[in-house]
Parts: sequence; C-alpha cells; structure tokens
Amino acid sequence: MNRYRALVTAVVVAGVAIFSGASQAEESLIPKEMVYVGHGPSVMGIDKVRPPDSGKKSYLSSKRMKMPWSAEALQDESPAHTVVLDSYLMDTYEVSNKDYGQFIKAKGHPAPAYWDDPRLNKAEQPVAGVNWGDAQAFCQYRDKRLPTEAEWEKAARGPKASLYPWGNEFDAAKTNYGKNHEATMPVNAYPEGVSYYGAYNMAGNVFEWVADWYDPRYYGKLETPVNPTGPAKAVWMGGTGTYVDRLTVGEKRVIRGGSWIAPEGTVKATHRFWNDPLNNSYGVGLGFRCAKTAPPEIEQQIRDSYIATLVDMGRERFPEALQTLSRGLAIDPKSVELLELRSQIEQSMKRP
Repeated sequence: MNRYRALVTAVVVAGVAIFSGASQAEESLIPKEMVYVGHGPSVMGIDKVRPPDSGKKSYLSSKRMKMPWSAEALQDESPAHTVVLDSYLMDTYEVSNKDYGQFIKAKGHPAPAYWDDPRLNKAEQPVAGVNWGDAQAFCQYRDKRLPTEAEWEKAARGPKASLYPWGNEFDAAKTNYGKNHEATMPVNAYPEGVSYYGAYNMAGNVFEWVADWYDPRYYGKLETPVNPTGPAKAVWMGGTGTYVDRLTVGEKRVIRGGSWIAPEGTVKATHRFWNDPLNNSYGVGLGFRCAKTAPPEIEQQIRDSYIATLVDMGRERFPEALQTLSRGLAIDPKSVELLELRSQIEQSMKRP
C-alpha cells in the first residue's frame, strides 16, 4: 500500500512539474485575457412551446403592438440543434472603458454614448453605448473579430449546453440584471458566475454585439451546422429591439447576454435579441467582447498529447500516460476528451 501511495505521489508531483513547464512554454499561444474553446460539437438553441392562441379578435392596432420582438413570440431560440465549431479564442472579459479609451486615443475614433456618464465610465466597467460598427472596428484594431452567434453561445453554455454560464438554475447573485445595481459592474465581477471556459459576465452587465445578422427563423433553416455565421442577408424586421419604438423597421444584428437594466429572461444563454447596427444607446448597455480563430498549433499540440497518451495507455504505462496527458491539459484544461482520458487513467491506476 505504501509503495502504491509513493508511486501515485511521484506521478502527481511529476505531472504538476510538467503542467507548469508546459504552461510557460505554451503561454504565447493563448493571448492574455482570452479563453480557449476547443474544436467540437455544441448544442445551440432550445426547443420552446408556442403560447396558445387566446381566440380573441385582434385589431390592426393591437397586431402592430404585438409584433414579434420577444423570444416567446418569435420562437427564435428553437429548434435546438447541434453545431460543430473549429477551435477559437474568446475574450475573458467584456471590453472595458480602459481598453476602449486606448482605442479612441490610438485611432481617433469617436467616443461612445455615455462616455461622460459617471455611472458608466469608470475604467474597469464595460464600455457601454457602442454600435455594431464601433465594436467591429475595435476588434479589428486588436487583430481580432466579433464572435459569431454560435461561438458566443458555446462559450456561454459550455459542453453540457447549460442554460446559464454557471449551470441550469438561475441565480441572481451571479449576474447584474434588472436594475439590481445602479450601473454596470466591473468586467471581472461575479467570478462565481463565469462560464465553463472561464469567460466572465456572459449573463447581464451589458448586451454584447455578435457578428451575425438577425433572422428569427434562422435556426429552422440552418444551411450548415459547421461553423455557422448567420444568415447571408438580414430580414426586414418590425421593431428596433427596444421596448419603446416597436414600429421602426430595418435590418438588425444580433445582441446577446442581457444587460444590467434588462429583465431576468434576457440573461439566459439561449436568449436572442437584436438591434439596429447603427444604434448605440439601447438599454444603456450595448457592449461587446472579441474573438479570434485559434492558431492551428494549439489543436495540433493537444492532439499530439492525446495520441501519445493513448499509446502509453495501450502499453499500460499509466504514470507515463498521466504525464503525457498533462501537456495537453496545460494548454486546454477544459477539454472534455482529455479530462475523460485522465479519469480513465486514474481508474486504471487504482486497480490492484
């Protein structure tokens, strides 16, 4: 028994040492303040039941005021479907006023709405009051891009397709929504509410622009489940996405994640909403985060670690397999495949 414990201890120590060394070696592959989301399938959307028709006579005026602007009316979150995404990188935090201020200074870009609002303009708060073009320009300035809607949702829901970044049950203590606070919170607030991959505030704080045009029926006519980028053309929508001007029409971009003044339903990770790409003021909470296609070297090194681990396991060299696997986990500690493999190795090492 003591001999077994000594072996396990030696393996753990060696694994930690390799993990640390690999982390330093691979640090440059994953930029600071970005999280890695590995290649693979994920569930997008959720199946919803359409509310029953009341049977009451509907007049033209009431029809206009009941034009589809909510997920319940549009059924725009369904059907649930599986998409397959290449690996990518996502900003850990929403873009802050500090970072956006550097962009303004470097590029002479116009300041966003609320830039002078003392409630919203602290350095550590997310920038609020940017339109889609502003967000896109900032991401390009940082050699990044806006995430697709599919990328945003996978980063928010994780491999188990959770309804919220932290799980399937709503928890008001893990998000800033519904005017529970007087303004936005710092971009690193709510560490207990981070997503599986480590992204902060993907529920609440500010709505986040994504790259896609909005089509309420897009999920039902998805042309490809591989790296979907949204509809090729926007649909002509009734309503701006605000709860005030419901009759303005136009082409919309998708916004995600809810905001500090939006109701509880908007912070669900499946919730879809939209806004005019030129609008910068809806909800005092139009912000964003950036994404980036992952360098192929990351996936290659993870794959090499996985294959080498399988070889060690096939030879029943379990301590060596654990060490080899740690190199891949140093790069992607959230990899479902690598974590499952580690569990198998640990079970094998416990056998007499």
